[in-house]
Amino acid sequence: MIAPKPYLLAAMLILIGGAIYLISLYSIPRTGPNEPVTVAPRTSGKSQIYELAKEITTPDGFINTNGKSITINELIGKKVILIDFWTYSCINCQRTTPYLNAWYEKYKDKGLVIIGIHTPEFEFEKDYNNVKAAVEKFGIAFPVVLDNDYSTWTAYKNRYWPRKYLIDIDGYIVYDHIGEGAYEETEKEIQEALSERMTILGEGGAINQSITKETPSYSGAKSPETYFGAFRNQLLGNGAQGVVGNQRGLTIPQEPKLNTLYLAGDWNIANEFAENKTGQAKIIFRYEAKSVYFVAGSENDVKIKIIKDGEIVGEQNVHSHKLYNLIEDSELGNHTLEIIIENPGLRAYTFTFG
Repeated sequence: MIAPKPYLLAAMLILIGGAIYLISLYSIPRTGPNEPVTVAPRTSGKSQIYELAKEITTPDGFINTNGKSITINELIGKKVILIDFWTYSCINCQRTTPYLNAWYEKYKDKGLVIIGIHTPEFEFEKDYNNVKAAVEKFGIAFPVVLDNDYSTWTAYKNRYWPRKYLIDIDGYIVYDHIGEGAYEETEKEIQEALSERMTILGEGGAINQSITKETPSYSGAKSPETYFGAFRNQLLGNGAQGVVGNQRGLTIPQEPKLNTLYLAGDWNIANEFAENKTGQAKIIFRYEAKSVYFVAGSENDVKIKIIKDGEIVGEQNVHSHKLYNLIEDSELGNHTLEIIIENPGLRAYTFTFG
């Protein structure tokens, strides 16, 4: 057997090493550091009561920061920080945004910094331009950080959209709230943290501004969030649940069950969404709620017809990947929603109800 020449052996080792690197790079999901990075506290006096804030890790982009990166650590000892975990197609997040905008306007000159940590639920929410467009649409002026790999989300051990963490001037999480509501309570906590900051820094003035008026948003909706993609389509009633691939010739039963998703026509089921492959495809869902919201998108414009209890109530062109408001009633009711999709290519992600 002829021994390989040294330069050939070196080349082979380089190729093998490169292959191993590429396999590792693309097979291991990004999850950020194994240990979350805590900020440096201004004082240790609160360490027995509160947990230290965590640093932003492996950010995937910044909005409303003049092109600069931002960190939690650089604000400790100077500002009070409100962290808000959100994602732009989430109706609960959208209903929270007006309060965040109001607080930012009221308290940004009093030492409050709000940082929106945008952690995506769906793949399309990782796109910087999509997030930027949503920030502009919702009138968000405070900094937003893209957390596409969930590393900051994981550092805070978060599991919910939206969720707020209030960090005082010393770098401790003194308050947090899951979901919508409690806006008066949250604002009072912000005022208390700002008052403490003012005292510590020896600043003059007062924080006791009137509380932002809360608009009730609870509707009594009883239908659950319902997913179309194979990862979470346990409510699919007339196809194979949890299976990726084409499902052809789906038909709808004469009496659809409550809170059960039905598709008609030919569909391709992906992990996150279901895409119709034929025109005049249908979606049927019996729900109990006031409002129906639909996360959807398409590569090309797709026209849909919206029918409630047999009557046409609207038409929409679906293109941008976002949340679409399909039905907005004044009272809670039990209704049958039918969506007729006139041409192929609609990507349906989820129904949510209000």
